[in-house]
Amino acid sequence: MIVTVTLNPSLDRTLSVPKLEPGMIHRAQFIRQDLGGKGINVSRALHALDIPSRIVGFVGGWTGNALQTGLTAEGFDVRFIKVNGDTRQNLTLLDEASGKYTKINEPGPTIDSSHILALGNQIAQTILPGDLWTFCGSLPPGSPPDLYSHLIRQTQERRGLAFLDTSGTPLRHALSALPFVAKINNEEAAELLGRALDSDQDMCAAAREIHTRGVRVVALTRGAQGLVLAMDGEVVTAVPPCVTARSSVGAGDAAMAGLLWAVLDHCDPAETARRVVACGTAAAMQEGTTMGDRALISTLLHQIQITCC
Repeated sequence: MIVTVTLNPSLDRTLSVPKLEPGMIHRAQFIRQDLGGKGINVSRALHALDIPSRIVGFVGGWTGNALQTGLTAEGFDVRFIKVNGDTRQNLTLLDEASGKYTKINEPGPTIDSSHILALGNQIAQTILPGDLWTFCGSLPPGSPPDLYSHLIRQTQERRGLAFLDTSGTPLRHALSALPFVAKINNEEAAELLGRALDSDQDMCAAAREIHTRGVRVVALTRGAQGLVLAMDGEVVTAVPPCVTARSSVGAGDAAMAGLLWAVLDHCDPAETARRVVACGTAAAMQEGTTMGDRALISTLLHQIQITCC
């Protein structure tokens, strides 16, 4: 069983304007509305691969009810914990003139110790050995900064495998718990290690360093430049083909789905890197947070360039 945990989910709206000019009134064109959050996006990407998953997290208010109702109607197995306050709404603006996206995220509802206890109980009561639990995104207000580290330890003490995708202080704390998989972008890795990562050699050394600390699979993502992956004592780079990117929103979450897919199939480092990059690239080719389908991902797999560091 794969479980995706999104502690701060959202209702994501994407609008476009001809040209974004601060201080001016804009007439926006509605593009789409998505039931989102990083872990939920991972579940969507897994669904595109015909891989089932369960969605866990905190929701509250009208937005939270809309999230739960919508995801359930789409056929997802949803096990949300109710909290006070409203689940956040996030806004993405497309500046058509430049092609750039601007994302505005609300903080989300505040949680307390009772909500954290309920989540811990849910893990204890449902986890089975070999389950893959994916902890994604920012922590909601009220969370202790080491919350992910506690959840990772609880998961792995029960012989589950913990996957991590977060940033900043929560990332630093969580890595101390040695998750099975950590997906980290190049800026987060540079901040974590306290040095610039300007070259391929720098990225390879960074992935290897985090891997030798005890994280079994380290995926350092580089956007359109691809991925550096450290796994089983090997470090490889994976570079995608040149494609037309429509939206980077959700591409990292699709990459995490690629990691889960590869671990399920016991892939070697090279094939794992291919799957991660193919899934992320396919998502970047779509509008909004739409994920690429399996046919597109299969086509891209054969176009990924793999190099050993």
